[in-house]
Amino acid sequence: MAAKLIIFTVCVASALAQYSAPAYKPAFSVPVYPAPRAYAPEPAYAPAPYSFEYSVNDPTTYDVKSQSEYADGNGNIKGSYSLLEADGSTRVVEYTADDQSGFNAVVKKIEGGYKAPYSAPAYKAAYPAPVYSAPTYKPAPYKAY
Repeated sequence: MAAKLIIFTVCVASALAQYSAPAYKPAFSVPVYPAPRAYAPEPAYAPAPYSFEYSVNDPTTYDVKSQSEYADGNGNIKGSYSLLEADGSTRVVEYTADDQSGFNAVVKKIEGGYKAPYSAPAYKAAYPAPVYSAPTYKPAPYKAY
């Protein structure tokens, strides 16, 4: 019975081997894209003089800050900014920037100034906190088997 099955399988395989597989033809053509164009470089502009400033004073969020900056058009920049710190002091940063010496900043802290209307009271415990020690364990006695 097994010999008949092997002979049948060989006959089917030889009959199918005489037919070649159909050639694959895609249903659509592959798109051809044009070569990318070379773009002209960005033109270099001379520095333009400018000046700006702003300030924020929000009493609900205690956001108090300001900034001002000036540029003369020759690459020299001078400015400052300030902000209110959480401890009530004001941080002021004055800076200059140019092509020769780069960016230079001077930071100042002005004590006092604005204080928040509420400060949390200091917490004092009514009794000392308990002191816990780590547990100690004795090793189990060795038992020879």
